[in-house]
Amino acid sequence: MPNPFDPDEPALSRAGGPLTLVLLIVVACLVGATVYLYMEVRSARSAMDPYVEMIQLHEEKLAQLEGSVNKTSRDVTSSVAKVKDLVDDAERQIRASAGAVEKKVLGRTQQLSKELEAAKARQDAANAAITEVGGKVQQLRQTTDTQLGSLSGKVTTVESELAATRKELQDAIKDLKTVRGDLGVQSGLIATTSGELKALRELGERNYYEFDIRKSKKASRVGPISVRLRKADRKRNKFNLELWADDKKVEKKNKTLLEPIQFYVIGSRVPYELVINKVEKDRIVGYLSTPKTKQPRRRVAASSGS
Repeated sequence: MPNPFDPDEPALSRAGGPLTLVLLIVVACLVGATVYLYMEVRSARSAMDPYVEMIQLHEEKLAQLEGSVNKTSRDVTSSVAKVKDLVDDAERQIRASAGAVEKKVLGRTQQLSKELEAAKARQDAANAAITEVGGKVQQLRQTTDTQLGSLSGKVTTVESELAATRKELQDAIKDLKTVRGDLGVQSGLIATTSGELKALRELGERNYYEFDIRKSKKASRVGPISVRLRKADRKRNKFNLELWADDKKVEKKNKTLLEPIQFYVIGSRVPYELVINKVEKDRIVGYLSTPKTKQPRRRVAASSGS
């Protein structure tokens, strides 16, 4: 740059000195303006700092709010997805349950249909059986009527035969006698033959046991008692014997034909009777008569007679 104060400089160079000064002044003005503007800007910036901070705070709050909104949106989206999944699961379960119920109802309906068919078949069979039974009942009624007519005739015949038998029985027992036994007790009817004994049995008042005993060292069993013949005299129709009842021995001596030999057993107030209707050498034939049921006695006695 040419120096303006140098005398050796040309005139044109000296003429440019004011211009330079002007330029310097302009530059200085520009610098001053720049400084002024800087200071104004700084002052304006200082004045704007609270607002900037407020704006930044709002921006931060907006950013937080935007984040919260985004989070809420994501949560809502997730919840909606979960709800949708739950709704889908519920729909699937409902469809499955409805299918199961439909299947069960259909199966039950089919089963009831089969049961109704079976019941109808049974009813038809029962009606057929009733019809068949009705026919058989009618046939049976006719047969029964016929048989009743025949049976009525048979009953009449049986009644006639029963009346005749009763008359024969009465005729058979009207000649039988009652005598006093060896204990002084009035005995029942005495049978002298097998026919008369049969008639007594048919009366059903007592039990009868026939026997045919020979002289022996051992006793013979006759119904509920035992009897041993000691001696038999055919000419005089007398005999001696021993009998056992209730584990007690009773001796009967010099007893005669058709004489009721009486003795008591424990638990009965009616005496047992032994009747001999046939006497031979060392042999007796007769029967034992006992009451149908034992009747208690106030005093039980076992007697022996001679």
